[in-house]
Amino acid sequence: MSDCERNPPAAACPPTVEDLRRQAHEQLDGIIAYCANDPGAASFLNFETGLLELLRSLGCLLIQLFLRTRHDRLDPAAWQARGYRVADPAAGRTLKTSCGPVAYVRAFLVPRHGGGPGVHPLDVALGLTRDAYSPLLIGWFCRLATRVSFQVASGLGEMFLGAAPPASAIEEWVLGLARPAYVYLSEGPLPEGEGAVLVIEIDGKAVPTATEQELTRRRRPRTGHEQGCLCQRHRGRARRGRRGRKRRRKKGDKSKNGRSATLVVMSTLRRGGDGRLHGPIPKKVFGTFGSRRSALDWARTQATRRGFPPGTAKTVQIVIDGETCLERRRLFRGATLTLDVRHAQEKLWEVGRLFHREGSRELAEWVGGLEELLYKGHVRALLGRLEQEIQGISPRGPGTRQKRQVLTKVIGYLEARVKLMDYGRLRREDLVIASGVVEGAARYVIGERLDNSGMRWIEERAEAVLLLRCIEVNGDWEDFTRWSQEQRSHDLERGEVVQIRSKTPTQIPQAA
Repeated sequence: MSDCERNPPAAACPPTVEDLRRQAHEQLDGIIAYCANDPGAASFLNFETGLLELLRSLGCLLIQLFLRTRHDRLDPAAWQARGYRVADPAAGRTLKTSCGPVAYVRAFLVPRHGGGPGVHPLDVALGLTRDAYSPLLIGWFCRLATRVSFQVASGLGEMFLGAAPPASAIEEWVLGLARPAYVYLSEGPLPEGEGAVLVIEIDGKAVPTATEQELTRRRRPRTGHEQGCLCQRHRGRARRGRRGRKRRRKKGDKSKNGRSATLVVMSTLRRGGDGRLHGPIPKKVFGTFGSRRSALDWARTQATRRGFPPGTAKTVQIVIDGETCLERRRLFRGATLTLDVRHAQEKLWEVGRLFHREGSRELAEWVGGLEELLYKGHVRALLGRLEQEIQGISPRGPGTRQKRQVLTKVIGYLEARVKLMDYGRLRREDLVIASGVVEGAARYVIGERLDNSGMRWIEERAEAVLLLRCIEVNGDWEDFTRWSQEQRSHDLERGEVVQIRSKTPTQIPQAA
């Protein structure tokens, strides 16, 4: 006697393996007939559109066949030995897959003694969480969300798959999938073929975040309003009328309310037969809205894992943007700290514009002479030239006070970083003197996704997107999805309730 005969459900019995095999063969024969028996009236566009729908229908049947076969072969004895009993031998579920929604049944077990969540052994064996979508679909939409907005990701899914989850669901998947992302970026597989010189470039970029006033308005209960015209044009007018006149910003006020994210780019260089350093060899990007010290802690851990521990005899170079907190040598004793030469050049141009007209040949020649000293590493001679300039400024007269203030500020900036500007030696050894790699990464990794018009982020939610975007840009998405799937499978094996979707933002890492 079958399960359906012993426990007759309200609905019809699910199809057996033989039923699904027969339906799949019939469906495949129908597809072949559709392709071979076309009378010639259909255009290729209509043919391909119809074929795609038939293939999706066949795909759903094959997935259903796979699930039913695994269900019939699965033995729940192992779970029964762990103290579970069968509560429902054929609990139904609809799973949304890449081919479409698929209905299937599986056994549901509950603890024999005491409370606790029940389990579905088939879902555990297949690594299926409580999310209504397959892991592949969730991974697709989260990967899309690392490159485009949640709303656009949903629209693209509907365009190519015929149906897609709402933007809110994609955002919550990103929040859930990003939970193990920091662990993966810290403990994941190491790149192969390392070079002998480690280069670490560090920079930051701000993204627009919501103000406290905006967050308060978002979180308060929504009140009902009179029903009127619901077209977009009049609805916007009514909303603006209820809010009242927008407060005019004062001069100097910033609407961006930016919060800075720190970006670390780590790579190695290999000395070739020509004596020059070639690379970069596997370049990895890491970003966080945590403190800069937390980003340095990550860099220190990764440097050790990649064969450059504290006190190593190998060359470690850190290119920084002038932030004093990044000049500390406690984490990288013996490392070659380098100020991005572009930051020093900007200071020289700032001084030059005090004495010469913007865009003039005199300005270019004046700065060019100082840049020559800078590239040769003669920073003390450069500072002497600037000291002469400040001594030649009259203590009285129009504009002289500003010139003296700017010169004093630039001299103090360069004086505090003399040890970071040994560009002559660095160029002879073919090391890095500019942070162009991390500057480009800041624009691409952070700017193109998180700093777009109309965006207002909450830092913890932006952190989740940033971590997943780093994994995608590093080319590690496939490895990460397999790794995170293994972690979820382990949790399922322990009888835990697992769901990727989450409303809780990712915790921002702090310095130890």
